[in-house]
Amino acid sequence: MKSVTKVIHKFLIYIFALILVIFTGYPFLYMVTTSFKSMNDFFLNPFSISLDSMTFEQYVSVFEKGLFNFFLNSIYVTVGSVILVVIISALASYPLSRLNFKLNRPLFLLFIVGMMIPIHATLIPIFIMSNNFDLYDSLLALIGPYVAFALPISIFIFVQFMREIPVELEEAAKLDGAGYWRIFINVIFPNVKPAISTVVIYNFVHIWNEFVFALVLIQSQEEMTLPLGLQKFYGEFSVNVPGLMAALTLASLPIIAVFIFSQERVVRGLTSGSVKG
Repeated sequence: MKSVTKVIHKFLIYIFALILVIFTGYPFLYMVTTSFKSMNDFFLNPFSISLDSMTFEQYVSVFEKGLFNFFLNSIYVTVGSVILVVIISALASYPLSRLNFKLNRPLFLLFIVGMMIPIHATLIPIFIMSNNFDLYDSLLALIGPYVAFALPISIFIFVQFMREIPVELEEAAKLDGAGYWRIFINVIFPNVKPAISTVVIYNFVHIWNEFVFALVLIQSQEEMTLPLGLQKFYGEFSVNVPGLMAALTLASLPIIAVFIFSQERVVRGLTSGSVKG
């Protein structure tokens, strides 16, 4: 009886998984197949995922409209922001997790409170600040807010991991005459690789897809990031749907690659370190 119940339970799980795959996979398959259609083929059968005649004209068109430049801008902003987040949050997390001083807990709680601030409520102050520092309409105007709002969750993740590192490792390094900086570089930082992976992947996905700050702080087409640049593929009175699908397909490739190769690290990092302590 138990074996029959177990088989039925597995069968229901597989059915649910199949339904989930269909609901999540069909939109992506539709996006990819539509990107290889001409406008005439699309209007003849707009909801079909079959490819009677395959063409690359939409991909050529989106690159001619500046997609490659949008890609480069997004890579510059995303990679630069992620590197700064990892360095700053790791340096800030070391004293918060390993050193005892009076303001340790208040400072840590202050960073945690930063996770509760709605980022869109800061749009106007950040816009004014960007103008005052002559950063408006530049990629540097985006990196500052991206780094600032990524620090609270990144510090939280790093602190939880660093607290799990055995104290004996630090004591051994101190006996060898190592100072705080050397201990951080040679002992702490190499032992938080799962946290680094989690922070990098989490923030990469978020920053790559960010739209609102780019919309407010960027004006010229030369400085637009990919999410903002995708607006350029909309016409005033009509939309080239296959062209838009080609742009979206290319824009989603980095995120898909990150998800495929790194999803297990993110889940393992968030569950093994971030919820402990």
